[in-house]
Amino acid sequence: MRRSDREIRDKTRIDEIIAGCHCCRLGFSDNGKAYIVPLSFGYSPEQGMGTFYFHSAKEGRKIELIKRNHQAAFELDTGYKLHESDQPCGHSAAFQSVMGSGRVDFITETEEKIQGLRSIMYQSTGKQDWEFTEGMLDGVCVFKLEIEELSCKEHE
Repeated sequence: MRRSDREIRDKTRIDEIIAGCHCCRLGFSDNGKAYIVPLSFGYSPEQGMGTFYFHSAKEGRKIELIKRNHQAAFELDTGYKLHESDQPCGHSAAFQSVMGSGRVDFITETEEKIQGLRSIMYQSTGKQDWEFTEGMLDGVCVFKLEIEELSCKEHE
């Protein structure tokens, strides 16, 4: 990271920043072309560097890219505020951002699928006690990204 003075290494602080985000952008390589998609997400910090959970339709470009290559990059950000200046190159911004990459896999086991969906709902609503019918579980694809590389930056 070029600006090491802005780097965040404390896991607790990184988890707090992730908790404040509302969108996770996944980036895939599609035959040499970049493909980025914004998604609702859930996050579990418990295992390794952490795991992101996502839900989706069962088909589409993103699903095909995951099947082809189980790797993706991710980016989350929050707290953006422009600091204006009288000079055009004097502008700056406050922000927090988290980015990295990891392995993406589909979740097929029912209990893990429920855990992933509850994680997504918690990130969006702050509630954890969601129940899902069999029809709901069958109607959606749930997948996870296990973080392998991560960097976090904050600027005030």
